[in-house]
Amino acid sequence: MHYTAILIYALAMTAANLSISYFGVWVSPINAFLFIGLDLALRDMLHTRLTKVQMLSLIGTSGVITYILNPAAGMIAVASASAFTLAALADWSVFSVVKGSWFKRSNVSNAAGAAVDSVAFPTIAFGVLMPEIIAAQFAAKIAGGAMWAFLLNKWALKNA
Repeated sequence: MHYTAILIYALAMTAANLSISYFGVWVSPINAFLFIGLDLALRDMLHTRLTKVQMLSLIGTSGVITYILNPAAGMIAVASASAFTLAALADWSVFSVVKGSWFKRSNVSNAAGAAVDSVAFPTIAFGVLMPEIIAAQFAAKIAGGAMWAFLLNKWALKNA
């Protein structure tokens, strides 16, 4: 299960990058809901199964893989790897200190990760602060993260 989650985590980031590169910035809220929301929730699931060293290694390695798999996208790849890593660290930091159920911890930490990613990615990728895109991405990441956290939580309870 760990390896599948790690693979899906990396594939979702790559799919998000390639679609932004191909379709442009307008697709970013869709990516935020589908792919980034999934990554936020998967990251939280992995927090409970990996050691701190493993989690930090996964975050760093995934940021590098994000760039390596998508170097043709130029600044999108740099922005993605940077925002991905910063958001993962924010999410991880919050998830580690919030108390309560996994579902609560996931949604609270997803808000932190979504905020960091929503500001960092478009600002780095396109070189300008885009408040409408940031707001749309943030809302989509919160909604997508909640949906994926609900589904992953339900799946985990069913398979426990």
